[in-house]
Amino acid sequence: MRAGPSESDVVFESSAALFTLLSTPIRLKIISAVCNGEKNVSELLDCIETTQPNMSQHLATLYRSGVLSKRREGTQIYYKLQSERVATVCRAVCTQIAIELDGSGKVPAAERLTAGFGR
Repeated sequence: MRAGPSESDVVFESSAALFTLLSTPIRLKIISAVCNGEKNVSELLDCIETTQPNMSQHLATLYRSGVLSKRREGTQIYYKLQSERVATVCRAVCTQIAIELDGSGKVPAAERLTAGFGR
């Protein structure tokens, strides 16, 4: 009889699911845009270049996953960050990559997150 998944299997599978959710640049931009407060779809479209249907699709995905929450005010829907932990992960990874791409940081090639991805 085979045992169920180990605790480490569940951790790795959950981590992979989170990174899959965050693997789309527009979702990272949305998370960044709402880090300092809620925004409606029009406000998000002003700061993120995409179409309204595409924005709505990504907002729905982030909402369903629990990263964002939403509220309705009249005809507007406002989105805000629901998961500060997800924002912390995004901030850490994006900051590290920005440092590496800037070139002024002395991060050894073998330790770079961007190693092998090119520029």
